[in-house]
Amino acid sequence: MIIVMSNVATEEQIESVIKRIEEKGLEASVSRGTERTVIGAIGDERSLDPELLESLPGVEQALHIVKPYKIVAREWHKEDTVIDIQGNLIGGKQIQIISGPCSVETPDQMEKSAKAVKAAGVRLMRGGAFKPRTSPYTFQGTGVEGLEMFRKAADKEGLPIVTELMDARQLDTFMKYKVDVIQIGTRSMQNFELLKEVGKVNVPVILKRGMSATISEWLMAAEYIAAGGNHNIIFCERGIRTFETYYRNVLDVTAIPVLKKETHLPVIVDPSHAGGKAWMVAALSRAAIAAGADGLLVEMHPNPCEAWCDADQAINPQELISLMGELRGIAKVIGREIL
Repeated sequence: MIIVMSNVATEEQIESVIKRIEEKGLEASVSRGTERTVIGAIGDERSLDPELLESLPGVEQALHIVKPYKIVAREWHKEDTVIDIQGNLIGGKQIQIISGPCSVETPDQMEKSAKAVKAAGVRLMRGGAFKPRTSPYTFQGTGVEGLEMFRKAADKEGLPIVTELMDARQLDTFMKYKVDVIQIGTRSMQNFELLKEVGKVNVPVILKRGMSATISEWLMAAEYIAAGGNHNIIFCERGIRTFETYYRNVLDVTAIPVLKKETHLPVIVDPSHAGGKAWMVAALSRAAIAAGADGLLVEMHPNPCEAWCDADQAINPQELISLMGELRGIAKVIGREIL
């Protein structure tokens, strides 16, 4: 860390900063210029809080020179991490598509969905048993009953399941039903107590980006999970909120190469929530794969017009089959594959 002192800082104020650095177990290196004195903190600077240092008299600015996230950072882990979900790999050369309905509704709907997912060549199934909704009066999900329906339908087709966890108190239930991948939704990205609990289990986690979260905030959220011991983390870009109202969210394609530079962990994209309209899904999916995404999270419903949740953004089974064909072509061009 570098601490820049103001041009009127006294020797007493400089010594106070040095003392604070040494109290944290770091060494202080002082460089005196013609206009400014700069103090370098040598050691694990993560134990120093820039805001706390900037509150000290005579301090103009305190700057980290290493990234605040460590476990998820590529600088500490050069090779790409590949996550194995029941033999299905996310990361590396392989691209993985995850598909299914927004919400678990009925046993018949889930059976049809599982069959459609399998028929399209998709190897992991998504579905929400617990639904975070903007309005308290809209459908909130089928809960534990839905989780049971989901597990039963997916097991018939041999599909691992991906579903959203909203409350740490539900974690034991998720373990009981052997959820293969836990999804942390956009509204929960900075629910740090939930992230800590998920960090204690040995289950892959899809961490969606918050509606207005910066890349740094997103990476730090992942660090919470990793710090607990669970390093099986998959980032999911799902669009960010801007001034635009024509579509639901703005898909930040730029985030894909940025994350690939900053972290060794896999990055997938949710084109359904990004555009919010079924007719946009294919175009956004193609863009995501071309930009380097390791997978997609696509909403598909056997009959979108009858969907209980987010009907506008769900594609139908035939559209999923067509999309898979297009994506295989793109993957081949960029030297990757969708099995």
